[in-house]
Amino acid sequence: MFRSLIARWRGRKDQSAPGDEPVKVVLGLGNPEPVKVVLGLGNPGKEYERTRHNVGWWLVDHLADVWRFEAWKKDGEARVTSGLVHGTRVRLVKPLTYMNLSGAVLRPYLRRESWSPKTDLLVVVDEVALTLGRYRFRAKGSAGGHNGLKSIEGAVGHQEYARLRIGIKPDDERRSVGNLSDFVLDDFGKGEATVVRDLFPALTEAVELWLKDGIEKTMNTFTGEGSGPRAKGPGKD
Repeated sequence: MFRSLIARWRGRKDQSAPGDEPVKVVLGLGNPEPVKVVLGLGNPGKEYERTRHNVGWWLVDHLADVWRFEAWKKDGEARVTSGLVHGTRVRLVKPLTYMNLSGAVLRPYLRRESWSPKTDLLVVVDEVALTLGRYRFRAKGSAGGHNGLKSIEGAVGHQEYARLRIGIKPDDERRSVGNLSDFVLDDFGKGEATVVRDLFPALTEAVELWLKDGIEKTMNTFTGEGSGPRAKGPGKD
């Protein structure tokens, strides 16, 4: 009886229609289509919208507007929007986890075999060591005491991911930062926000170059010493 059932099962298994192809099931990889991720660091909530710590969110909001991406939507622990930039699929990400847990939003991307933080991730972050009006692209490096970057590093397991640091240090040397936590969570002073936003057209060009040619060429072209490629401007790191 048992042998008869096995034989019947084998017969049914072998009766496939001509031309049938085996179906491959891939679990846990999500959308396999290549995607570049631009992650803006910041804190959720209206009370943080205008703070120095949220300039990463400011830039990705600007990019979404310039590139005319779809409306922002909640996806897991982040708000995201996606679209094509000169044929490259891009996803803009704003973590909803608060700064020190930002790396959690990268989990879905890290599960993809074809996605690498070394080439497919750009993190946008505020930098208190750079004066207002300055910015700096880097291919890798330490977190420099920034809790958001510490979380990103913990998630990816190394320091080799591109980052864009945007200066928030007062350009008036008579002004001190004081308590760092209070400083970064405070709103920009009068006129300071305008200085930051004036960088956005150049930074948009720079991010588009990163999408096309990678971080090394972007670093060499956009030096961070002014508003455009290889522009020279005042200020010290």
